[in-house]
Amino acid sequence: MKNLQVPFKGPKIFGKMLNRLFEEDTSEINRELPFAALLFTILAASEVALYESWRKLCSIDHLPMFQKEAKEVVRQVEVLGYDPLTVMQKRAEKTKSKSYREFLMGYVSAVRSGGNIVNYLKSKLRSIFEIQSAAAIRSIERLGTLVEAYAVMLIVTLCSYILFIVFSATSIFEPMKATGTPGISTPVVCLLIFLLTPLISVVFMVVAHLERKSNLVGLKRPYQVALIAGVAACCLLALIFMAPQLQYLTSPQILPLVVTACLLTISIPAAGVYIDIARVNNAAENAIPSFLRDVTEARKTGLSPEKSIVHAAKRPGYGKFAEVLALIRSQMEWGVPLRKIFGSIKRKIQTWPVLVNFLILVETIKMGGGSSVALEILTEYSEKQKDVETNKKSLLRPYVILAFIWSVLIALTTTMVALTVYTLTQLSLPGSAPMPLVVMQEQMNLFSLGILLQCWLSGFFVGKVNEGTFAAGFKYSAMLVLTAHVSLALSQSLLSSMFGLVS
Repeated sequence: MKNLQVPFKGPKIFGKMLNRLFEEDTSEINRELPFAALLFTILAASEVALYESWRKLCSIDHLPMFQKEAKEVVRQVEVLGYDPLTVMQKRAEKTKSKSYREFLMGYVSAVRSGGNIVNYLKSKLRSIFEIQSAAAIRSIERLGTLVEAYAVMLIVTLCSYILFIVFSATSIFEPMKATGTPGISTPVVCLLIFLLTPLISVVFMVVAHLERKSNLVGLKRPYQVALIAGVAACCLLALIFMAPQLQYLTSPQILPLVVTACLLTISIPAAGVYIDIARVNNAAENAIPSFLRDVTEARKTGLSPEKSIVHAAKRPGYGKFAEVLALIRSQMEWGVPLRKIFGSIKRKIQTWPVLVNFLILVETIKMGGGSSVALEILTEYSEKQKDVETNKKSLLRPYVILAFIWSVLIALTTTMVALTVYTLTQLSLPGSAPMPLVVMQEQMNLFSLGILLQCWLSGFFVGKVNEGTFAAGFKYSAMLVLTAHVSLALSQSLLSSMFGLVS
C-alpha cells in the first residue's frame, strides 16, 4: 500500500505561487519606497507629525502599495487604538521587503531614542538611493543577458531555416520516406515559422515585462490606434486571398511587399501617437530637476512657494514641457488651487516619477508651507533620480543597434543559402535532383514572410527592453520590418544577378 501512496503536491505549487506574489509585491514596495521615504523626509523637515504623514499617504494614488500600507496603519491606530510607532514595528515584522523593514525599524528607533528624525531620514534616503542605483545596474545586466538569449534564439531559428532549405532542395529524405519515416513537410515549417517562433518571442516579451517597468501610466492611445489599423490590415489580407481579382497580389514576388505594407500600417500610426506622447514626457523627465532647482533657489530668496513656482515656470529651455509649465503659471496667476493644478498636470503628463515629484511638491506646500529645506531635499533626490535614468538609457541603447544587425543578417543569410542551394541542385551532383524555379520562389516567399513577422515582433521586445513599454515597440517594429524587407529585396536582386537567375 505504501507504493500506491502518491504525495499531494498541491500545497507546494500553491506555496510557490504565493511566493511569486510576494516577490512581485516586494518589487513594487521597493520601487515606491524612495518616493515614500522622500515624502516622509520632506514632511518631517516641514515639522509635520508622523501620524499626519501616514494620513497623507492614504490619499496618494500614485503610490498604491504605500497607500495600502498607510490605510492599514491608520486603521490600526484609529480602530484598534495602537500608537503609530507600535503599528510601524508590527508592519516591519510582517513585510517581505528588507529595505522597507530597515526603514521602518530605523524610524521607530530614531523616534523612541529622541534622535534627529530629519537627519535620520536624509541618511536613509541616501542609502535607499544607492541601493536603487545598484539595483538599476543589476537590472541592466539581466536585460543584457535576456537580449543575448533572444539573439541565440534567432540564430537557432536561422539554422532551422537553413536546414529546411538544404533538405527540401535535395533528395536526402527520399530513402527515409520509402521506409515510412516522416520527413520535413511544408505544414511543419509553417508551424515553425508562424507559430513556434512567434510564441517564443512572446515568452521573451513576458520575461522582459516582468524585468523592466515602464514609467508611463495610463498609456492606451497607441494600442487603440494599432488595434483599429490591425483590423483594417487583416481585412485587406483576407480580401486579397479571397477575391479572385486580387490573386495576383499573392504571388511570391509581391506578397512580401503586401505583408510589409500591412505591418507598417499597424505600426506607423501607433508609433506616431507614441512619439508625440513620449516627446512631452521625456522632456518632463529631463526638465523636472531643473524646474525644482529653480523653485528651490527662488524660495531661498524669500519668495512665497506659489511665486517661486511662477518664477521657475517662466524660464525658457524646457522644450515641450514648457507648454505644461505655461499652463501651470497661468492657473496659478488666476488663483487656481494647487490640487486642481495637479489634476490638470495629470491630463498632460503620464510619466510616473514626474507626477509623484509634482504631487510631493504640492503636498509639501499645502502641509508644510514649502520650506527651503524641504524643497532642497526634493530637488536633490530628483537630480539623482535623473542621473540614474540617464545612465540606464545610455547602457541599454546599444541593444537597439543589435536588433538591426540581426534583422539584416537573418535576411541576407537565408537568401544566400536558398539561392546557393538552388544553384547547386541545377548541377549533376550525386544525391540531388534539380529544383524547379517555382519551388524555390515559393520557399523564399515562405521564409520572407517568416522573417518579416519575426523582425516585426522583435521590435516590441526591443521597445520594452530599451524604453520600458511595448508602445515604444511600434516605432522599432516599423523600422525593423522595413529594414528586413529592404535587406531581402536587395539580397535577392543582387544574388540572383550574381547567379544568373531571374530576380
